[in-house]
Amino acid sequence: MKRSEKQTIIDNLVQEINSYNHFYLADISDLNAEKTSELRRVCFQKDVKLIVVKNTLLKKALEASGKNADELFVTLKGNTSLMFSENGSLPAKLIQDFRKKNKSLSKPQFKSAFVEECVYVGENQLDVLATIKSKEELIGDIVALLQSPAKNVISALQGGGGQKIVGILKTLSEKE
Repeated sequence: MKRSEKQTIIDNLVQEINSYNHFYLADISDLNAEKTSELRRVCFQKDVKLIVVKNTLLKKALEASGKNADELFVTLKGNTSLMFSENGSLPAKLIQDFRKKNKSLSKPQFKSAFVEECVYVGENQLDVLATIKSKEELIGDIVALLQSPAKNVISALQGGGGQKIVGILKTLSEKE
């Protein structure tokens, strides 16, 4: 491969890395053609972009991307596939589901991930990543928590307890 071709690949990888906030490194090397096609199909259906890369080119692309992902370099051994996603937990769930469907396989094997500006390294991090909530989900949880006390007061006023609250307020105002 010529140097210009390598530089084109690196530039394309930098563009992909910078356009996604979340990406996973996995090893899918032992999957046969049928299972690889099945994995690619599932990734396509879930809007996860799966590409196979050379470790040396990926390392150069990570260095050029400006993301603080130096800790990923230790996992750039053997075969490496990149999984890009807009949702930080989706590739982890996809890997877990694929393994459950194909119990005889230990692949795809999770190597590392860059999710929400944090680096996760090692197979033991897969369960943690699968439970990470997206920014939108966290905002929804906060809004629900903020609305909860107001809903309780409104439902108390609307229910039969409204008379009790009025009585309590009257008693408190008379004390002062």
